[in-house]
Amino acid sequence: MRYYILVILAVLFWSGNFIFGRYISSDIHPLQLAFYRWFFVLLLLMPYILLRYKNLWLQFKNNYLLLIIQSALGISGFNTFLYYGLQTTTATNALLINSSIPIIIIVLSALILKKHVTKVQLSGIILSTLGVIYLVLKGNIDNIIAFEFTKGDFWIIAACFDWALYSVLLKYKPKDLNAFEFFGLTTLIGTIILFFVFLFSEQQFSLEFISKGEVFMALSYIIIFPSILSFYFWNISTAKLSANVTGQFAHLMPIFGAVMAYYVLGEVLHPYHFVGILLIGVGIYLSTFLKGKG
Repeated sequence: MRYYILVILAVLFWSGNFIFGRYISSDIHPLQLAFYRWFFVLLLLMPYILLRYKNLWLQFKNNYLLLIIQSALGISGFNTFLYYGLQTTTATNALLINSSIPIIIIVLSALILKKHVTKVQLSGIILSTLGVIYLVLKGNIDNIIAFEFTKGDFWIIAACFDWALYSVLLKYKPKDLNAFEFFGLTTLIGTIILFFVFLFSEQQFSLEFISKGEVFMALSYIIIFPSILSFYFWNISTAKLSANVTGQFAHLMPIFGAVMAYYVLGEVLHPYHFVGILLIGVGIYLSTFLKGKG
């Protein structure tokens, strides 16, 4: 029971990343939020990184291209895309679109890892894709003609593909790195990548935004809970319960997120959200729980 509670907490904290990212979206630039989030996480991890530096350096020399790609996707890319998206879309929409990640992973696994996709899985992929499209269109087909798409929705979709590709490439994670060493090393590399992106952007290195109480509290939450605790809880739970079991709990994010968005952001659920939830939910059920049939 302990590990089930921990994995639920991990998903709950990750849901909060969407909510608080949206909450402070008008007070801090997305690139600032992404960079400072991982910069402060790196500071907290630095004692462990220094303690394990010999193995980390050895593994980097032997696998530098793979580790740079994984760091760019998992650390630098995903949350940057997410925070850009949360500027112009709701946290609820972002969480619902995020539910398509398991489906995207199935598709990319078939393309990259040559994993077989059954007819039932294909049906699930189609249903979930329709659910995502329905959400992006806000339940109004006329938006296709009027081009009334929210730019933020496309950023979230980009983030989903980013995370799905990162997840598939974890298959090739260096075996001589344990989970926390891998997290520390990719955090270091990903933060360096973000540093150079930040350096050549129009943003300035400044911590003035921390003077705003709500930004400081939200950033503190994002650094401690989704970045460190969720990772730790997820990994120790996965080791005990298996990835197939813990992976299903990720589908709780839209539920947690919708409740949190209601209380924190005052967001309202519209009918098209429920249609999207239904389509994505049925698609995930078909592609995940019935994947062996067909």
